[in-house]
Amino acid sequence: MLVYAGEALAEYGFGHGHPFGPDRFFAFWQEFKASGLDSVTTIHQPVSATREDLLLFHDQYYVERVARLSQEGFGMLDADTPVFPGVYEAALTVVGSVLDGVKQIMNGTTRSVFVPIAGLHHAHRGHSAGFCVFNDCGIAIEALRARHGVSRVAYVDIDAHHGDGVFYEFESDPDLIFADFHEDGRYLYPGTGRIDETGKGKAAGHKLNLPLPPGATNELFLQLWPKVESFLEKFRPEFIILQCGADSLAGDPLTHLALSDSAHGYAAERLFTCLGEWDAKGLLALGGGGYNRDNLARAWNRVVATIAKLERGGGATQ
Repeated sequence: MLVYAGEALAEYGFGHGHPFGPDRFFAFWQEFKASGLDSVTTIHQPVSATREDLLLFHDQYYVERVARLSQEGFGMLDADTPVFPGVYEAALTVVGSVLDGVKQIMNGTTRSVFVPIAGLHHAHRGHSAGFCVFNDCGIAIEALRARHGVSRVAYVDIDAHHGDGVFYEFESDPDLIFADFHEDGRYLYPGTGRIDETGKGKAAGHKLNLPLPPGATNELFLQLWPKVESFLEKFRPEFIILQCGADSLAGDPLTHLALSDSAHGYAAERLFTCLGEWDAKGLLALGGGGYNRDNLARAWNRVVATIAKLERGGGATQ
């Protein structure tokens, strides 16, 4: 398993004290090393994307706007996402690391990749949203198609927030198979992801939204999980992306779900196992949200430990 880690990834953060601060990376990294995961995974340094990479998904005028505001170093990209000097370059590092991970999987170097500061699923093609400047998930999907000949991609999201930037930008795309657990939008940003939103046109029935009530625990998550697997099985995707946001764990300051890190481990275990069953190329896991630092350290490292053990031929980490 490849894990992308380095201070350049930590630079994608909106200041100390902000829910999405640079210390999120270091909380993950400290636990990663303490757990000995650096000895059973391969560490890759972060990689910077190019403007051409961004344009696989994003509109040119929006990319130019972010670059300009990044140079100015102040203001707001949207109501929730502040500008800071170098925000453009920091976001390029997120995207570049994700795209390099895709390339490593498609080259056969590994079957799995984890990027902790990634999974920025709220950004749309033409605008930022919810702390997300560039949508690395959407860019990865487009790169898989344009550069690697993969058409059928499964995107599975267990972040507490609905992955609206992925859902709506691919809502009419029948080859993006979308499954999303999230806190019910009546109670949480961005207010989307109703169960009856299942795709449009040729993509009708190719999207699965599973809104959870506030306080939902592992019991409900595990009860609903078989729906995800049977849904994905119908389409037998060629590549799987897991956005494993840790804000769905109990005690997150911005959300109201009550999962534990074992839910994240279970999702990672099942999706990695499905790679062989579907003859899929690989699993790209992205950290996503999570604003309780202890929670994100536990959840993300649970994902890494589980997949790393399976890739080495062992059973799942309990």
